[in-house]
Amino acid sequence: MDVFMQAAIEEARLGLAQGGIPIGCVIVHNERIIGRGHNRRVQKGSAILHGEMDAFENAGRQPAKVYAESVLYTTLSPCAMCSGAILLYGIPRIIVGENRSFVGEEALLRSRGVQVDVLQNAECIELMRAFIAARPEVWNEDIGV
Repeated sequence: MDVFMQAAIEEARLGLAQGGIPIGCVIVHNERIIGRGHNRRVQKGSAILHGEMDAFENAGRQPAKVYAESVLYTTLSPCAMCSGAILLYGIPRIIVGENRSFVGEEALLRSRGVQVDVLQNAECIELMRAFIAARPEVWNEDIGV
């Protein structure tokens, strides 16, 4: 498995261990992780700390050129909020662990020129399947249902 997707999965597992939703993300520039994060809505009582948003926050301020040369790895298809951040910062490529649990704004991203690769990674699928079965109310809150 790609080392960067493995890092995103590690972030997802960390979030789960903290009592949160198992979604992780890393932002990679020149083969180096510049930002990593996981969904921390439950842990922080946050309305916006999805895995991608946490990774952007942890990457800190970056020049537009850095984002334009980066790849974002996320364990789950990005929602509208996270897709907006991907578009805002000009990330040209994202690698998605799985979209069976949730299909986010992949069509929007593709329509705006973002390369979206979906792996259907078994570990990502199982993390979400087990979480949704165990805590459907938290999952539904996370996706706005």
